Amino acid sequence: MRAGEVQARYRLGHRDFSDAILLEADLTEAILSEADFSHADLRQSRLGRVDFGRAQLQRADLSESILWGTNFQYADLSFARFRDADLTGARLTHANLYGANFIKAILCGADLRNTNLEDALLIETDLCPSSSQSVDLSNANLKFADLSYSQLSGAIGRNANFSQARLCRAKLSINYHANARATDLSGANFQGADLSFADLSGAILRNANFSDADLTGTILHSTDLQGAIMPDTFID
Repeated sequence: MRAGEVQARYRLGHRDFSDAILLEADLTEAILSEADFSHADLRQSRLGRVDFGRAQLQRADLSESILWGTNFQYADLSFARFRDADLTGARLTHANLYGANFIKAILCGADLRNTNLEDALLIETDLCPSSSQSVDLSNANLKFADLSYSQLSGAIGRNANFSQARLCRAKLSINYHANARATDLSGANFQGADLSFADLSGAILRNANFSDADLTGTILHSTDLQGAIMPDTFID
């Protein structure tokens, strides 16, 4: 199926594009809200500023695609694949990203507020600020997510749920390359999380919950831990 055919059929009221093969398609700025692209192959496509609001993209493959500023608000992206994709400035508020694969993806400046990222893979993902804004993970659910080696410096994650998540060797320190933006994870839940050898230097972690968390080798230089709940085994 060609990109032009998708847009023409959408304008005629067609919404079912499940299992479509759209490899290397250019759908830049297309309006495709509430459409069904479940199991679709959208690898290596140009999807910048596409409106996928409330769309069905379960198990869709968007690996290596350009998704700058793309709207995924309230979309179902469970088990979707975004490996090596560029989602700079993408809007993912209230999206369902359960089990999604973001390995080595770029999420600079993405809006992930109230997003469900439970069981998602964000290994080596870049969540650092864009030139204009920070990644916002406020109130996001990242329970059991794997963020090992991820770049989270300068991100906002107030009241986010990182319980049982893997953050080993993740970088959550202050970002000196973005006007010294501090990573703000105030009130976040890290209960039972693996933060071994993670860098939290200069981060704001007021009232965060680290009970039963693994802080082996974690760097906490100049970290703001006012009111934080620390694990019983923690030695300052």
